[in-house]
Amino acid sequence: MRTSTNPLTTVRNLGILAHVDAGKTTVTERILYTTGTTYKRGEVHDGTTVTDFDPQERDRGITIFAAAVSCSWDGHRINLIDTPGHVDFADEVERSLRVLDGAVAVFDAVAGVEPQSESVWRQADRHGVPRIAFVNKMDRAGADLDTAVASIRERLHPVPLVTQLPIGTEDGFTGVVDLLRMRALVWADGADTPEEGPVPDALSEEAARRRRLLEEAVAERHPAALEEFCDRETLTAATLAGALRDLTRTGDGVVVLCGSAYRNRGVEPLLDAVVAYLPSPLDVPPVRGTHDGADEERPADPAAPMAALAFKVNATPTGRLTYLRVYSGTIEKGDTVRDAGTGRTERVGRLLRVRADRHDPLERAVAGDIVAVIGLKGARAGSTLCAPDAPLVLEPPGVAEPVVHVAVEARRATDTDRLASALARLTEEDPSLAVRTDPETGQTVLSGMGELHLEVAAERVRREHGLEVTVGRPGVAYRETVGAGVTGFVHRHVKQDGGAGQFAHVVLDVEPREEAGFEFRSTVVGGRVPQEFVRAVEAGCRDALAEGPLGGHPVTGLRVTLTDGQTHVKDSSDTAFRTAGRFGLRDALRASRMVLLEPVVEVTVTVPEDAVGGVLGDLAARRGRVTGSETRGGAAVVTATVPLAELFGYATRLRSRTQGRGTFTARPTGYAPAPAEAPAR
Repeated sequence: MRTSTNPLTTVRNLGILAHVDAGKTTVTERILYTTGTTYKRGEVHDGTTVTDFDPQERDRGITIFAAAVSCSWDGHRINLIDTPGHVDFADEVERSLRVLDGAVAVFDAVAGVEPQSESVWRQADRHGVPRIAFVNKMDRAGADLDTAVASIRERLHPVPLVTQLPIGTEDGFTGVVDLLRMRALVWADGADTPEEGPVPDALSEEAARRRRLLEEAVAERHPAALEEFCDRETLTAATLAGALRDLTRTGDGVVVLCGSAYRNRGVEPLLDAVVAYLPSPLDVPPVRGTHDGADEERPADPAAPMAALAFKVNATPTGRLTYLRVYSGTIEKGDTVRDAGTGRTERVGRLLRVRADRHDPLERAVAGDIVAVIGLKGARAGSTLCAPDAPLVLEPPGVAEPVVHVAVEARRATDTDRLASALARLTEEDPSLAVRTDPETGQTVLSGMGELHLEVAAERVRREHGLEVTVGRPGVAYRETVGAGVTGFVHRHVKQDGGAGQFAHVVLDVEPREEAGFEFRSTVVGGRVPQEFVRAVEAGCRDALAEGPLGGHPVTGLRVTLTDGQTHVKDSSDTAFRTAGRFGLRDALRASRMVLLEPVVEVTVTVPEDAVGGVLGDLAARRGRVTGSETRGGAAVVTATVPLAELFGYATRLRSRTQGRGTFTARPTGYAPAPAEAPAR
C-alpha cells in the first residue's frame, strides 16, 4: 500500500450500481461483513440486511432508498452508497452519483447487461464517474464470465479489462485466478477468507493466454505500459496495476472482476480493486461552482473555505437528517453555515458518520467526507452549504420529470390537513415526487416515476403517519408539442386603466424542434425591442409552456423566434413584454397544429419459450412494437417499446399468462405521439 501524508488519499467514496436483483445489496452486505463492520451476514430474503432497513424494502425484497455506510479496508476508509436498481427509483441513483467519486457496477453472470444496468451506466457516464465491474452470481446455472463481458462490451461500449479467470463453473465455482499476480484464490466451503496458491495446472495455459490479452489491451491504451511492453514484451504486475488505475480513472478502460457475493467468494479482491483503482477525493478535479455569476473552483483541502452539497434528506418525526458530501474545507459540530441558494444561515447541531439507519457521532468532517447532519431546517436535496464568508453555489443533481400520477385523498375529512403535511414531507425527501391540486376536480394529485414509486409513497403515508388514504387509478403525464407552427404571429398587449399603462408589441415565429425542450432566439434588428425586453419576452414564453392548448399539459419540443416588435416611450416595461410573450405564445400555439405526446418505455420480458406467442400477442394489443427477441439461459427474452399507459396492471397479466414464470422490466425512453383517441387530460 502506498503511503502519503495526506489522509484524503485513503478515502474512497463509491456507489454500488446495478439492475434490480443483480445482487447489489448482497455485495454491500458482504463488504460490511468482510471489513468487520458487521459480524453477521445479512440476507435480502431474510430481511436482515443493513442497508435495506426500511420495512417496505424488507417486505418487497428490493432496495428503494439509497443507503450510506462507512467501513475500513487495508487502511482506507470506504464511504459506500447502496443504490436502488428499480427504474422507478432512478432519481435516488442520480442524486447519489452526483456526490460519488467512483462506482462498482454489478452484473448478473447469467443475464449480463440488463435494461436498468444500462440506464445506471449511462447515468454514471453523464457524471464522469469511474467504474469497475463485478460479475456476480458465478455459481448460478448458466453463469458465463465471457458472455457477460461480451454483453458489457456490446451494450455499454467500454473497454473491459478482465483481471480474473474463474476456477470452476456454476455450482462448482470455488475461486479465481488473479491474472496480475498469477495466483489462485480459492474459498473453501464456509470459509470467510481465500487460500492463496499457485495457478492450477489445468488452467495455467488459459491463464497465461488471458494475461497476455490483458497486457496487450492495456499497452494499446497506456503510453508508459506500451513503452515497457515494447522493451520487454511483457508487463510487470506493478506496471499493469498502475496502468489499470490510470485507465479506470480516465474512463478509458473498465476493470472486470467476478465472484459470488452470496457465497462470499470474490469480495476481498473486489475491495482490493476499489482501493487500488478507484479515485480518492484528491484524484478527481476540484469542485466547480458559481459566485456572483463567475465560475470558481474549490480544492479538496480541509483548510480551504467550506463547501458541501446536500444530496439526501430524511424528514423523520424526531428531526431532519441531511446527508452531505463535503467537497472542501472543514465542518464542525456547532458551526454556522450558509445555504447558498436561499442566503439563509443555519446551525449544525450534530455531525454523524452513517451506517444505514445507525449513526456514530463526529466532532468534525473534512473535505472528501460523506456525513449526515442534524439541525438544518431549510436545506433540501441539491442545496449548497458553505462558509458564510465564502459563498459558492454548486450544481445540484438533476431531477427527473414525473410520468405517472394518482389522485390521493384522506378517508376522513378531518385528516385532510394531516395528509397535506405528510405529502409535503415526502416531496421534501424525494424531489422526484410532486404534489398539486387539480384545478377542475379539486383533488390532490401525487406524481412520480412509476406505479411502484407511487405505491411506496402511499404506503409510507399509511405506515409512518397513520393515515388511511384512498388512492385512485394511475394515469400518465402527457406532453404537447408543435406539429406545424406559425410564422409572423402578431400579438399586441395594451392596457390603460389610469396611471402608467402597459404596451408591448411582439411578432413570433413558432416551429417544431427535434429535441425535447424549448429554444428561444431573437432576430430583431435596429433596437426595435431592447435586449432587456427580449429577455422578458423569453420569460413570458416559458410561462406559457406550463399549459398547452390540447389539454393543459406542459409543452415541449419547440423553437420560438422573436422577429420584430414595437415599444412605447412611456408604457413599455419588462412586465408588459413578459405578459405579451406569455399570451402571444399561448395564442400562437392555439393557431399551430399541436400533437399530444405520451411517455413510452422499453420493456424486456423474460418468459418460458412455450409462452412467447401469448406474450407477443398481448404486447401487440397494448400497442407495443417488438424490437428484439433472443434465447438466453433456456428462456426467451423479448424487447419491445410500449406506451406507459398500457403497462398498468401488466405484471399481474404476465404472471397469469405464464403461470407465474414470466418477469419483465421497463425503462423510460422518452415520449411519442399518442393516438387520436388518447385522453386530453
